[in-house]
Amino acid sequence: MRERFKTVWFVDFEFRGGPGDAPKVVCMVARELHTGKTIKLWEDELLGAVRPPFEIGMDSLIVAYYASAEMSCHLSLGWEMPQNVLDLFTEFRVLTNGLSLPCGSGLLGALAYFGLDAMAGAEKDRMRDLILRGRPWSNEEKKEILDYCESDVLALERLLSKIEPVLDGDRSLLRGRYMKAVASMEVSGIPVDVQSLEKLRRYWEPIRQKLILKIDARYGVYEGVTFKARKFADYLANNNVPWPVLSSGSLALDDDTFREMAKAHPMIAPLHELRASISKMRLSDLSVGFDGRNRCMLSAFRSRTGRNQPSNAQFCFGPAVWVRSVIQPRPGYGLAYIDWSQQEFGIAAALSKDEKMMDAYLSGDPYLAFAKQAGAVPESGTKKSHKAAREQFKQCVLAVQYGMGEISLAARIGKSPARARELLHLHRSTYPTFWKWSDAVVDCANLKNSIFTVFGWRLTIQDRPNERSLRNFPMQANGAEMLRLACIFATEAGVRVCAPVHDAILIEAPLLTLDREIARTQELMSRASAIVLGGFALRSDANVIRWPDRYADERGTDMWKAVWEIIGELEASDVAGSVVPT
Repeated sequence: MRERFKTVWFVDFEFRGGPGDAPKVVCMVARELHTGKTIKLWEDELLGAVRPPFEIGMDSLIVAYYASAEMSCHLSLGWEMPQNVLDLFTEFRVLTNGLSLPCGSGLLGALAYFGLDAMAGAEKDRMRDLILRGRPWSNEEKKEILDYCESDVLALERLLSKIEPVLDGDRSLLRGRYMKAVASMEVSGIPVDVQSLEKLRRYWEPIRQKLILKIDARYGVYEGVTFKARKFADYLANNNVPWPVLSSGSLALDDDTFREMAKAHPMIAPLHELRASISKMRLSDLSVGFDGRNRCMLSAFRSRTGRNQPSNAQFCFGPAVWVRSVIQPRPGYGLAYIDWSQQEFGIAAALSKDEKMMDAYLSGDPYLAFAKQAGAVPESGTKKSHKAAREQFKQCVLAVQYGMGEISLAARIGKSPARARELLHLHRSTYPTFWKWSDAVVDCANLKNSIFTVFGWRLTIQDRPNERSLRNFPMQANGAEMLRLACIFATEAGVRVCAPVHDAILIEAPLLTLDREIARTQELMSRASAIVLGGFALRSDANVIRWPDRYADERGTDMWKAVWEIIGELEASDVAGSVVPT
């Protein structure tokens, strides 16, 4: 890698900032590989610089560890982004994804993995605390901080020598390019209705108690603030709602199961939202800066499939879905939540080269098309005329994507295992090319003990792999590649991307140009999908939010309404309590 560039700079910044705020740079150290030239600058020197003190052009390479942090500092200083970034974090993740790492995937963990000397964790924590403490720093403390920053730069140089032999050329640089996009999105953040959020935080404890009384009146499954599995089982039995069970015979009550069952049985959705809100949500953790924007680390490449894993507590799209309604554009602006239509179905169709599956996707409604291809719905059938049949075939498609068996599918559709078995058989007989490809994916992964995306994101397989995860990996991981590429294209084109959200992008623009920015982003997303899928482009849909409207997820609208009814009652009570009788 180093031979490709005239200069190779190892760069590290130290910075601080409150929750939700953009980084405030404290210092920077940079060292050039070939000459050993070292640059050390304190915050006042950096703030006065209009450009980086090192080369950032096409013949220069910037090396960092978790480079989005360094790129965020570039943005905070008003500096141009470097052309080429090599992030040793992303490359260490590719190298070790799926392996057990006793020391983690941070810089210290990477150094330990290769047997390289590193600063003790306790000392690193002490230095971080000193930096986050903020001004004033004594001259001795400033020297300590600069020395600490330089130690990370020297560690990068040692680490590169170990990782360089396994670097993946342009794919490694593409991952570094994505970390630049991550920095742009993290600095941008998501606009939030701060006044509404403050009310939610102020009244949250009484809201929780009243929500249980209001929502649980339909279900009768809570005792105080405790969800009772026994009572829930009675509710399911009384309402003929099938539910997946564990091998022990107990109900499967994990978040994923509850979420999927709420989709299949809308009557469960309010209870799912209540349970998600009561059990783990702390609105105080939502990370909102002084300017009213939600910012948090997007944790790029953290999942096994390479997807982002931002903190559910800090990220607006992390808690219960009704909380997303605190997202609101600024006056004169709008937002658009743009997501690929049936992304996983389209990826599976394109990668497997199953022509019937591709035709189903291109029809615009793959679920109805599947039902027609299987002979269950006439060619004249529509989404409206054959709603029930379409829903069953849709749930079958989703079950295949998630690797579900007949028992789980039967629970999702509320039918017998025999009917679920029939649907799964119809999928296999309708799309034999897909299934041949899917079986080959599993066989190849087991044979080679690894599985790859089209751009080289790799999962190393140890012990006994989960077959369902292996079958789903190409869809999830290539979907992540697609999203990364779309974010790169959009941010580099000047679109203000507030956040990536699984298979979607949230953008912001003035109302006068919003429609144009939406069209431009959709074109870039189509282009990204076509690159990943060998020319097969996926469609996208846009949910547009114009000031003064707020973001709304239909799964959470009833809960949002209920919460604000409770807040109205609490505020009225506060006003009444403040009146002094005469």
